[in-house]
Amino acid sequence: MSNNDWKSRLGMVYSTNPDYKYDTEVDADGPTLEPSQQDLRVWLDRKQRAGKQVTLVKGFVGSDDDLRELASMLKNKCGVGGSAKDGEIIIQGDFRDRVVDLLVKAGYKAKKAGG
Repeated sequence: MSNNDWKSRLGMVYSTNPDYKYDTEVDADGPTLEPSQQDLRVWLDRKQRAGKQVTLVKGFVGSDDDLRELASMLKNKCGVGGSAKDGEIIIQGDFRDRVVDLLVKAGYKAKKAGG
């Protein structure tokens, strides 16, 4: 880590020890679980979205690349936009039933959640 990397030290506590090294955690992507071991929940959400409905897929365990690949497949099959970040997939619109069917056909354990 370079000495000019002050953004990574935000939130660090001051130390008077001259030999102290800042130890920042590196976000390491864990191994992606097999689709049959994934337990995905599909939610319908409209909070903080100006009344627009979105379909959320939560519970994915794996790398960001695999998450984006799954999101791309779902967006293409539904014919809408969306995004994949922070371990969840956001699909624009109410496609909860269709997303659950697509995930089950792809080998994932998925079920509707959130009423």
